[in-house]
Amino acid sequence: SFMFIDDCVEGSIRMLLSDCAVPLNLGTDEMIDMNHFARLAMSFEGKDLPIKNIPGPEGVRGRNSDNTMIKEKLGWAPSISLHDGIKATHAWIKEQIMAEAAAGHSTENFSSSEVVVQVTDTLDELRK
Repeated sequence: SFMFIDDCVEGSIRMLLSDCAVPLNLGTDEMIDMNHFARLAMSFEGKDLPIKNIPGPEGVRGRNSDNTMIKEKLGWAPSISLHDGIKATHAWIKEQIMAEAAAGHSTENFSSSEVVVQVTDTLDELRK
């Protein structure tokens, strides 16, 4: 599931310092699918761009975390909402891009993306 980095760091530290000996989920319990995630991210700039779903395996339809056990074992669960975490991340990214532009660097590459195909050739070499 998704979570803001501050919650991730705090949760990781709490787990490391605890005597809990079982695996725990660490994530937000808010359910979100990728289309909703994209619309949420666009909302911070007032954008309503078309979402293009590419062909391929669909995987999980949405993500969230069952935090029952982490609450029971650590008395804690992530508290930063997806909205607030994505909003803070958006503000930070925008600040970095503005700093690049102010320094005279091109920001053209920040406005596009490409589909990356995952390959395993470097991992395959490790087995030899």
